[in-house]
Amino acid sequence: MVSVPSPPAAGHLRKRTTQIPKNKVNYLNTGTLPKIPGEGGKLRSAPLRRGSDVKMKKTKKTNAARILDELGIPYRLQTYPVDEEHLDAVHVAHEVGMLPEQTFKTLCIRGDKTGVLFAVIPGNGELDLKALARVSGNKRCEMVHLKELLPLTGYIRGGCSPLGAKKEYPVYLDETCQLFDEIAISAGMRGMQIIASPGGIAKATKAVLAALTME
Repeated sequence: MVSVPSPPAAGHLRKRTTQIPKNKVNYLNTGTLPKIPGEGGKLRSAPLRRGSDVKMKKTKKTNAARILDELGIPYRLQTYPVDEEHLDAVHVAHEVGMLPEQTFKTLCIRGDKTGVLFAVIPGNGELDLKALARVSGNKRCEMVHLKELLPLTGYIRGGCSPLGAKKEYPVYLDETCQLFDEIAISAGMRGMQIIASPGGIAKATKAVLAALTME
């Protein structure tokens, strides 16, 4: 089940400049989303196929991709050349031919009450730690130190995915994902992205949707 939080009390979260149609949330359990005419700057790309249908002669599947296979969620894998000096999501978006707003990065966070969690936000966005703390039941949240990332998740910088980590941590996904037919997340290694519907990603990660970025 995908958990969608109730609207916060007035004044608790800042007003969004992008309005999310209320009827979109109902599609998160289906793995597909309808089109939103004129919104999101959506890209037209190859149809999503189930992972088992994707020919992988030279590309080795990751644990994140195998999870989608097991759940029967359609996706495709997109490889790109790794630039050690430019591991940011905006650069990755350019390499895979998607918008930065559509290419989501996974941040490893520690809450003072709940412990480690993942925040998945647009590549060009800045995480609002206070907003994340509110929706995750913490008083304070902070970024996990880089040296802790590998021991905690099994992933390294530039290849952190909300799927397939050493432990199944809670996932919080920025609600703007609903503006797109498909979004990209790391496949769990540098040089590879998983591209799938927002509903599919939310279902696979058991994500809570919320407003997570700074204005």
